[in-house]
Amino acid sequence: MSALQELLIDEMQDLLHAENQLVKALPKMARAASNPKLKQAFENHLEETKGHVERLKQAFELLGSKPKAKVCKAMQGLVEEGSEQIQEGKDKQDSVADLMLVAAAQKVEHYEISGYGTLRAVAEQLGQSKVAKLLAQTLSEEEKADKLLTQLSPPLLNEASQQPEEEE
Repeated sequence: MSALQELLIDEMQDLLHAENQLVKALPKMARAASNPKLKQAFENHLEETKGHVERLKQAFELLGSKPKAKVCKAMQGLVEEGSEQIQEGKDKQDSVADLMLVAAAQKVEHYEISGYGTLRAVAEQLGQSKVAKLLAQTLSEEEKADKLLTQLSPPLLNEASQQPEEEE
């Protein structure tokens, strides 16, 4: 196996673990969200994320490798940070708590976008066009999720700025 193919498989193992962590974390984020559109965005992305796991498994199969997850410490940290945001948000006004969730979620999306973008390029370099297509499809969904979070922010910011400051 070439060094590039080893890299591709190793990083796919990392992303498989990351996506599985998100399958567990997204329902918690959806429950914590007050804004109905944000709640729906998390619920919709949960279903997409389950599809990301399946696509990664297909990509492993195409490469003749077992879909084995490797601990993704970066995602563990991002998920832990999201959990902290949920806890801290309980003492904040709803729009501020939702903005905290958006910030945590966008950090996750940016991590995934960089991972899938790199892996798609590696798969293309290896001539693994079917694998590259699967990774590109997931990359597109991650970018769409990030854009949606960006679009949901201005109304939350407006709402938060119109609320009186809470006493500490």
